[in-house]
Amino acid sequence: MADDSRLLMLIDREPAQSRLITAVALREGWRTLVVRDAEAALTALKSAEGKAVTAIILDQAAIGDQACSLIGALKDKRPDAPVLMLTGSASPLLAVEAMRAGANDYLIKPVAPERLMQSLRAATQVEAPRKELQPLAEKMQGTLDFDSMIGTSPPFRSALAQAAKTARGNGSVLIEGESGTGKEMLLRAMHGASARAKAPLRIVNIGSASASAIESLLFGHEPDAFPGAFDRQVGAIQHADGGTVVLDDIDRLEPATQEALATMIESGIVRPVGASHGFRVDVRFMATSNLPLADMVSEGHFRRDLFEAMSGTRIELPPLRERAGDIPALTRHFLARIGEQPGLRHLSISDSALSLLAAFDWPGNVRQLQAVLFRAAVFCDAQTLTPESFPDLHAILGDREDGAGAPSQDGMGVMLYQPDGNLRPLEEIEADVIRLAIGHYRGRMTEVARRLGIGRSTLYRKLSDLGIDNAA
Repeated sequence: MADDSRLLMLIDREPAQSRLITAVALREGWRTLVVRDAEAALTALKSAEGKAVTAIILDQAAIGDQACSLIGALKDKRPDAPVLMLTGSASPLLAVEAMRAGANDYLIKPVAPERLMQSLRAATQVEAPRKELQPLAEKMQGTLDFDSMIGTSPPFRSALAQAAKTARGNGSVLIEGESGTGKEMLLRAMHGASARAKAPLRIVNIGSASASAIESLLFGHEPDAFPGAFDRQVGAIQHADGGTVVLDDIDRLEPATQEALATMIESGIVRPVGASHGFRVDVRFMATSNLPLADMVSEGHFRRDLFEAMSGTRIELPPLRERAGDIPALTRHFLARIGEQPGLRHLSISDSALSLLAAFDWPGNVRQLQAVLFRAAVFCDAQTLTPESFPDLHAILGDREDGAGAPSQDGMGVMLYQPDGNLRPLEEIEADVIRLAIGHYRGRMTEVARRLGIGRSTLYRKLSDLGIDNAA
């Protein structure tokens, strides 16, 4: 039952989407007030009912180019009401403009209902808002290959090695791990490295559509197969003939669809809903799951035959809290990509800020780290991100000057910046690089010299000049 004290304003012109969001919001205890355009939204806020609005969802398609102006106007009239913006555009510049106008989150359609509600919950928490820690859904486009998967921790590198080896085959792949660990990105990289790289890739997000629509999305349907099926629709599996189908969040697949999919995989024939005929297809299946599917099978929540069909290779991606040593490299990688986006610029980051990032446990994993850095870059006026660039994290964790969570040479790499944001002297950086290499290669000086690209005699001379004990 909806809570009368929680009223959501939805600015949307798409009836189907409005009904879906209204229904999902109702399950979360929200009443919904739907308006079609900017004028209606601003007028509604002045009404008796509109004064009770506590959150706003805005679909850019209903407003067009004036969406950011409307966000500003909405925040002027209701500064405490969070605004979530839905858009079909992946433009980073639009994300920057929306956030600077006051948007709390930026979500690219199609967005899974749970992702939308997660964002709404985060934006309307009773306690002090943590805007920078919200699940920003903005995605920066980039190369999707194994080189773009950043990390050196053994579990992560093991997962990448297994993925790279498996990519060349044709068997099914199941990647398990918490939300935000990069499962879909890894599957895209595997497709790009496979023999099917030039063939179609279809990604079906199980959580982004109603249970009744998923079967049609996968298998297609014939006209009049069910109420509202006016035209024939070709499903994702048939579209991907010769290529790859990725089932994102397969753990959310309904039992009836699990059975139909298991039958299809066993026979190799896809049969559209309402059809008396089928089509033989050659498709490689890949899937992601936030939950361990083997446990779901044991508990009776997932079909064993489908699990076996989908798990030719099982890969587990570790959460970011279990590879905190990768945070500096990930941070610099994201900052480099963020700096290439329209409306933004290249920024450095201080050691103290890196220490702060390393001390957080990142429940939203790599996706959340990217979102936090994106927000910080949007609002940074200086050239360097400092702890003050992350006020929510700073408030949660406090100052890290006591060394708690401080970056170690082993896990965190070489620090380039002083706490004030200025670069460290080159001599200090060089000494740290050599110490790091000696430790990494366990004192094997020939290997250290080879990896550093210098001769042994040059290495020993540098050890002497820099005052480094070669047992460091």
